[in-house]
Amino acid sequence: MTAASPHSDSLVVLFGATAGAYGAKLGSDERELILLVWQVVDLHSKKVGTLHKCLVKADNLELSDECGEVTGLTPEGLSKAEPLDRVLQQFSQLVSSDLKALGRNTYTFCTDGQLLIRQVLHPEASKKNLLLSDSFYSFYDLRKEFHDCYPNVAPVKDQTIQSMAEYIGFRINEAEEDFGVWQVKAMVAIIFSMLPDTCVADHRFTVPETVKYKYETGPCSKSEAVDSETVIRARGLPWQSSDQDIARFFKGLNIAKGGVALCLNAQGRRNGEALVRFVNSEQRDLALERHKHHMGSRYIEVYKATGEEFLKIAGGTSNEVAQFLSKENQVIIRMRGLPFTATPEDVLGFLGPECPVTGGKEGLLFVKYPDGRPTGDAFVLFACEEYAQNALKKHKEILGKRYIELFRSTAAEVQQVLNRYMSTPLIPTLPTPIIPVMPPPYTIAAGSVRDCVRLRGLPYTAGIDDILEFMGDATADIKPHGVHMVLNQQGRPSGDAFIQMKSSDRAFLVAQKCHKKMMKDRYVEVFQCSGEEMNFVLMGGTLNRSGLSPPPCKLPCLSPPAYAFQTAAAVIPTEAALYQSQALLPQTRSQQASAAVAAAAAAAASPAVTYYPTQAAQLYMNYTAYYPSPPVSPTTVGYITAPQAAVAAAASATHTPMLPQPGALVRMQGLPYNAGMKEILSFFQGYQVSLGFLPLLHPLCHQVASQLRAAAGTSCIMQFPHLIKRILQQNVAVRITPVQV
Repeated sequence: MTAASPHSDSLVVLFGATAGAYGAKLGSDERELILLVWQVVDLHSKKVGTLHKCLVKADNLELSDECGEVTGLTPEGLSKAEPLDRVLQQFSQLVSSDLKALGRNTYTFCTDGQLLIRQVLHPEASKKNLLLSDSFYSFYDLRKEFHDCYPNVAPVKDQTIQSMAEYIGFRINEAEEDFGVWQVKAMVAIIFSMLPDTCVADHRFTVPETVKYKYETGPCSKSEAVDSETVIRARGLPWQSSDQDIARFFKGLNIAKGGVALCLNAQGRRNGEALVRFVNSEQRDLALERHKHHMGSRYIEVYKATGEEFLKIAGGTSNEVAQFLSKENQVIIRMRGLPFTATPEDVLGFLGPECPVTGGKEGLLFVKYPDGRPTGDAFVLFACEEYAQNALKKHKEILGKRYIELFRSTAAEVQQVLNRYMSTPLIPTLPTPIIPVMPPPYTIAAGSVRDCVRLRGLPYTAGIDDILEFMGDATADIKPHGVHMVLNQQGRPSGDAFIQMKSSDRAFLVAQKCHKKMMKDRYVEVFQCSGEEMNFVLMGGTLNRSGLSPPPCKLPCLSPPAYAFQTAAAVIPTEAALYQSQALLPQTRSQQASAAVAAAAAAAASPAVTYYPTQAAQLYMNYTAYYPSPPVSPTTVGYITAPQAAVAAAASATHTPMLPQPGALVRMQGLPYNAGMKEILSFFQGYQVSLGFLPLLHPLCHQVASQLRAAAGTSCIMQFPHLIKRILQQNVAVRITPVQV
């Protein structure tokens, strides 16, 4: 077959059209190719071959109004044409015949801009699983070549075939020629005008545009400079998509080496997003034109992103990872769920001889915590796709007593997983406040006055700034620190928020004005509610159109108001503005347990000392409150206590003993890991609990109990005046023992 050459003596002038958009938007609507017109040009003898025009039968014969008007083609005419694969075969045969007649055997394409090759032919061939010949991987962009020859004319992006033809004095008669034919004739005339002995500049076609054959994997360092004009964010990807799948979606565009970074959620699983880095801004701009193109049955959203975002996901600093990823062009497989005792020999034996690992043990990378404990994850390198496919067949097979999950992975995912597990601290650190702007202590609203609104259906990426923008002019009627974000049990946004307004009238107006108003790409429901209803939801209850549902409990005879509304008001201390990022440095298990016990004692002494999520220290100048909906896992959100100095000051100011008397502490062992405040109260249902116990329940019960479960196993500390003897006499499955203080 005739080969294309970047330094050939012949060009094949190529022009095409799709069933949709035309001109600068060619290929942006994902419509199929319906027309190809071409002619061979001998650059030395300035002779030309036969001009060929060929219709292409698309799968969808429906034409856009613009296409029908401009091209003059009809569905009936296209129905008699050949499909794309046969047209490409005819094209190859006709080009070879014309080259032979001119005494040439190599050629390079010359097209009007980038779109026909990059945005039409390559993507369509990829979707139809057609293999394009080597000739389609290099071409000359006539607009760029013309600008190099005549630099004083319009910029490249403003040029058209008509404008270039007018500049050289070539007359175009569109009425006498078919669509596509007059464009090719004009392009040939433009090429001849730039050749030596014709153009003063003595232009030569020597440096063609290139299309990468395949995506190249590779590591990325955090110290690397990444131009923000080269990065996009793709959303809506199937969760099982690999970097090669994403590269195929952007087929025809040149992705930088190691430029596909799959994003992971807080649980380490892919979230359907990826950051993609291209070789230059021109390729990035072409990628943005593929917004809402399809990957299978799903459409993919494409947006601009920054180099900083890309480095945050794909950049790494570990020498071990860099060495692991230095073996380039390897297929990476992620193994998840490995026994913590698994050795390299165990993994190699599990994979077996049918899928040999590159370099043996050197092709394995176990993911570990900073203290060296295994996480159960590992990455494996394979030399070819066949070995990787054999490995993927072992998905959910058993190693030891556990089934192992295997997935395709990427270099960026390796970096991302290692960054997450190996970084210190393991949870987000608090930003250092610019100025301590916390106001004096304030209380959370309660009561039946309907001066609050509930926002439901918020985008999960929405923050307080987004809510304030959504509220518009109504932000002036929000109470200071009146924005309450509701988090789920994993510490992630639940899509709900509560807003405290200055009056019930204002709350009513906001609910009427903002209900079903759009925030980003979602509409948000806005309902008027009371402070009592808001507190019910923050305590774990539900609020819907049919009314208020209290937090669930195992024993229905336990009345929710008994623990929800007789609590001391939650107060944010002024010292919260002084927290430094060191407050979240990881502690040992014993340190965490001790800290939690001390916090419980401090809270009993002074109800003003509470726990706060890390978001509370993000000092929004207007509305700083950012409350989670209990229970929230401290391992996810990172609860912290007030400084020790503040605790001591509070204790000395009130002259209250650390444990109010009469009373005692008991320790419960053997609790289920998912046990919360409601289950514990249900367990002790029937005993008369003193009101002195209630401040410990809110907000400490959730936070302290959760911290102690995380730090010291299945245990928590509770205070029950006058009841210790009766409790110890109960024959219960949970073992309860006194605790000496």
